Amino acid sequence: MLDFERQVKMEDEQLSIICVNRDPDLARKLPGLFAERSLLVTFEKSIDKVVERFEQQAFDILILSSAVYNQGEIDAIELLELISAKSPATQVLFLVEPNQLRMAMSALKAGTYQYAKLPISDQELKLLIETALEQQPEYAPNLLLKKEVEKTKFEQMVGGSTAMRQVYRQIRQAAATEIPVYISGETGTGKDLAAQAIHQISSRADKPYLPVHLGALPQDLVPGELFGYEKGAFTGATERHQGTFEQVNGGTVFLDEISTISEKVQVSLLRLLEQKGYYRIGGRESVQSDVRVIAASNEDLQQAVERGSFRKDLYFRLEVLQIHMPPLRERHGDMLLLMEHFINSYSQVHNKKILGVSPDCLSLMSSYDWPGNVRELKNIIMRAVVLCDGDIIRPEHLTDRIRFGHPKVPMVNMPVGQPLSAMEREMIIRTMEYTGRNKKLTAEILGISRRALYNKIEKHGI
Repeated sequence: MLDFERQVKMEDEQLSIICVNRDPDLARKLPGLFAERSLLVTFEKSIDKVVERFEQQAFDILILSSAVYNQGEIDAIELLELISAKSPATQVLFLVEPNQLRMAMSALKAGTYQYAKLPISDQELKLLIETALEQQPEYAPNLLLKKEVEKTKFEQMVGGSTAMRQVYRQIRQAAATEIPVYISGETGTGKDLAAQAIHQISSRADKPYLPVHLGALPQDLVPGELFGYEKGAFTGATERHQGTFEQVNGGTVFLDEISTISEKVQVSLLRLLEQKGYYRIGGRESVQSDVRVIAASNEDLQQAVERGSFRKDLYFRLEVLQIHMPPLRERHGDMLLLMEHFINSYSQVHNKKILGVSPDCLSLMSSYDWPGNVRELKNIIMRAVVLCDGDIIRPEHLTDRIRFGHPKVPMVNMPVGQPLSAMEREMIIRTMEYTGRNKKLTAEILGISRRALYNKIEKHGI
């Protein structure tokens, strides 16, 4: 094992390359090819140590020579599939002897970005590396790197995208206060986990936490469930019943699907939030309750207010601190983390040792729109783990809607009156998000040359 490091003042982040070859000659020449960059080149003469290296640090490029392809104890195909599944930001370049092109085909199927025939000139090698770097996704963590995985977890939530880091910040802010919190977001985005996280890191963490799924309760039972009732308040009320707010006094109540409650319940809830008190059904004495209320809905409450189905004063009381849970399709890079989390969980439950998903399987899942968000992904992975009889999940283990569904095509909506320059900037940003910052594909979609795209990126400060 040898390390060749050359630190050069530069504008971009350090480029990290691991070179696996019989001799270190190729690794030694790389710093000279990128004299203008800060470069860290790691050399290994056997593929057996590659996984261990990835557990210690992240790599932008893996250069693998056919000379060591079948020389280690580890199966090279399994290694490439593992790197592709666990560290998708790493671009794999396979250098092959002219008489071993069949080996290159198997490497491409296993997740290799590109291959080139040996011998290879310095200019061609540099161009190959630069092109591979252009295809890197904007955010894709190395799941073999243990400290990287830890950084992407917050309480019971998993995700390291910009959108989720914003959610974590808001959860910490909410936990430091006592005011009500409103959590919005589509179904399956994890609103319940966010509510639980707020409670767990708040000063009420040692007190009860109780979620109430209002949409699952019959409307006539909701008042009694929340506020309780006195003996004889209605037919069947044979004894006094303590409601949720009384049972959880001092703790936190999570009201899911709050948009479904009646106006009468809304009035009682508003009184609780403003006066810390309420009346049981059939009761004449006010019951005091020190309880933290967190509400959630997958329906737009503001639209419900405009329709007249939700009280404006209650909405304003709840939305003082609002947390929006982003849909999975907007959590760039998080799907891989979630897949890893669910694969590990269900592998333990079903006593299996599944390493990850194949590149073509990952491609199918990345192009799917995930209308059911994280909950849908969780169920898809659970099914795939049950059906998988090997150590890699493949397309045949996925449902038909994933395998044969139509690729998602995001829409770009902009108000009339926007300057053309602002519209151009937004269109470039959204297209780059859609292509995973693949500049070649972005330029093709926008109908411009790659050089023109670079000029516009610089012009708009993207």
